[in-house]
Amino acid sequence: MIRTFRFRLAAWYVGLMAVLFAGFSLFVYSLLAQSLEKRLHEMLESVAETAATLLPDEVEEDHGDVQRAADEVVAEVRFERGALAISRNGTVLAASGPIPKGKGTQLVVRSVKARGKTFEIVAAAPADAIAADLRLVRNVIFVGLPLFLALAGLTGYWLTKRQMRPLESMAEQAHRISGSNLDARLETGPAAEELAVLAASFNELLARLDQSFETMRRFVADASHELRTPLSVIRGEADVALGQERGASEYRESLTVILDESRRLSRLVEDLLNLARADAGRVTLQVGDFYFNDLLADCCRSVQSRATTKGVTLECRGAADVPFTGDEGLLRRLIANLLDNAIRYTPAGGKVTAEVSAQEDGVRLRIADTGVGIAAEARPYVFERFFRADPARSRADGGFGLGLAIVKWIAESHRGAVEVESEAAKGSTFTVTLPR
Repeated sequence: MIRTFRFRLAAWYVGLMAVLFAGFSLFVYSLLAQSLEKRLHEMLESVAETAATLLPDEVEEDHGDVQRAADEVVAEVRFERGALAISRNGTVLAASGPIPKGKGTQLVVRSVKARGKTFEIVAAAPADAIAADLRLVRNVIFVGLPLFLALAGLTGYWLTKRQMRPLESMAEQAHRISGSNLDARLETGPAAEELAVLAASFNELLARLDQSFETMRRFVADASHELRTPLSVIRGEADVALGQERGASEYRESLTVILDESRRLSRLVEDLLNLARADAGRVTLQVGDFYFNDLLADCCRSVQSRATTKGVTLECRGAADVPFTGDEGLLRRLIANLLDNAIRYTPAGGKVTAEVSAQEDGVRLRIADTGVGIAAEARPYVFERFFRADPARSRADGGFGLGLAIVKWIAESHRGAVEVESEAAKGSTFTVTLPR
């Protein structure tokens, strides 16, 4: 129980109230003590001043009888909390009681003359009266403090428990959420603003997890489908080849098919492995200095024969020198994937243009084609894994739907971005921007 949040919050509340109550009590006690001492001193001054005013008149009325005059003054001036004394030349003429002595005793002395004689008037009061009043206040504080803290603790615990109910409800709802119902969301009701913000943040996290799980499920399903096709071809060819005795040429033909499908399968597995490493953040860029225009020229030369065979014109343009620092191997694959896509989806007689240019803040690579283009509804998904705008055509051409996903990953790993502009039946333009 001590480790519960509500108990700790209530304990902090009680501790804070104890400090505030103790500070307030000390402040009030100090003010009261000063006020009592000040009032006692003012009373002593008033008594002494009254006696000093009456004494000359009494001496005149008693025709110089100072003893009788002193007795009458002491009798007239009532002073219950202390003592009043009138003396002359160190001899006490009259006193209402013994003059109190000791620590804390307050004295007020006045000198007055009557008929040429000097008298001393002393008004004194012990500290017992003030001490008694302050003792009563201390007792009230000492008794009231535990009662106040007990009441504050119970109230604080009740308030904390009441305010924590929405959080407990959120915890119960969160416990019921699993991988099978990530579409569920937390309901807070009329909760405090802070808890509502917490619930909203948790719901956003659930939405991202739901999307990630859905992407993972789709990725696994697509990967399984892509892996099944070459494996089925390999198994089928092997079954046919081993079904009966055949000639060397027939075995060679079957092995050729198996080899092609194995290479295709290896390419797919390698792509999946690279993307998995990228998702896990385990890919380290091999950074080096090179000229981007030379890299583009090399990539264009490597695909020139394919473009020529298909009847597609390939044109590469670049500035004289475009220096860049990055992973040359990954960027070579980025360019190769974009060129491969452009040639694949451009019919005979079409044209593919690749251009690199230096910008103020980096490098811009632009690859355009006059091919089939991408439909507007498919354009937002072209960089998703295994996505195909035309599944039948891509599979027939040997594609897996991973090329553009790899392009996007390589661009982002260099803190860059890739964008696409396309129109169905008119062609597509992919633009890669990479900061220096």
